Amino acid sequence: MDLTAGGARTGSVARSARTGLAPAGTVLAGSVISLIGLTWDIQWHGDVGPDTFFTLPHLFLYSGSAISGLASLVVVLMTTAARRAGRGVDARVGGRAINVFGKVFAAPAGYLVTGSGAAMFLLYGLWDQWWHGLYGFDAVIDSPPHIGLLLSITLSIIGTVMVFAAAREHHWGTLGVVGSLGVLIAFSTVTVLGLEQIDVDGIDVVSVGTALLSVLLVAAGAGFWGRPGGAVLVAAALAVIQAITWWFSPWAAETYAGAVGLPMRDYIDGVPAMPSMMPMALLPIALLLEAIYLLSRRGWSAGRVSVLAGGIGGLLVGASMPIQNAVVYGADSVRWPVVFMTAAVGAVVGLLGGFAGWRFGGMLRLLAPAKTQGGEANA
Repeated sequence: MDLTAGGARTGSVARSARTGLAPAGTVLAGSVISLIGLTWDIQWHGDVGPDTFFTLPHLFLYSGSAISGLASLVVVLMTTAARRAGRGVDARVGGRAINVFGKVFAAPAGYLVTGSGAAMFLLYGLWDQWWHGLYGFDAVIDSPPHIGLLLSITLSIIGTVMVFAAAREHHWGTLGVVGSLGVLIAFSTVTVLGLEQIDVDGIDVVSVGTALLSVLLVAAGAGFWGRPGGAVLVAAALAVIQAITWWFSPWAAETYAGAVGLPMRDYIDGVPAMPSMMPMALLPIALLLEAIYLLSRRGWSAGRVSVLAGGIGGLLVGASMPIQNAVVYGADSVRWPVVFMTAAVGAVVGLLGGFAGWRFGGMLRLLAPAKTQGGEANA
């Protein structure tokens, strides 16, 4: 065994790779399963309709949260046991351990957030059951308990991003952050439907929400990556998700309907519902933002450059979404006044997204353990 500082560090990093990848991959799998369930469920409601608590898309949603929650619970219990036994806790596995309920549990930060989201999903699920008992099955996605369910899954995905960020010394850690941010953008395009309750004349409020969250998460990817390419990688991850779900959603709805003997509706438009909500122009927009981020290498403040990039990104996403909706759904014309007003508001919220996103990316970098002068990670 190599007892030098370099050898000790190599061994420690190898151990963290072995112990951290399995639970991190499990919570990411839970997030992806939840995303599959959501895009399938939305398509099912539009193309087929009849619904029960135990439809297959619903089971995917429940299973995704259950997988993430159970994996987080196992890590928390193992971390607690290690702490009580006086063994060191590797901060690369989910982040620095946080005391919960005094010192009853020791929970790595990322798994604490992921597990909390899964627990919230259970509570909102009970509310959803009560809601359906009172009012029947919802005809819309943005009922109060549904928004709560979506937000709880969103919290779990944020925890997944944190889990991978803590392991950024490993290639799978940095790639996991990029993939998780892509999943988070995809999921957020449904969560923002709650903004439909805000009626503002001449502005597509949902597209404004999409612009804010898309810019914020792309900027977070750029801030975390710390070098050119982070924004593009996050946007590329979303593009892959959009391409796969564009095919999967209609196919899954039709195949499942055939399996359970239900007919497809006569008036379906053939548009994949959830994938069409994802910004198709985000990848070229991210390429432009990368060019703007290069200004920070010419002596400009990185934070200020990100605000500028966010404003431009918000403007472009805000402008592109109403045009995308018109093209995808075959509208006779584009409502240009709505495009211009949505773009203007998108630029304003994009400034906030660029400001916050870059700093969130920096915070993700801080989840990884610091290194001592000898090169060993300080947990």
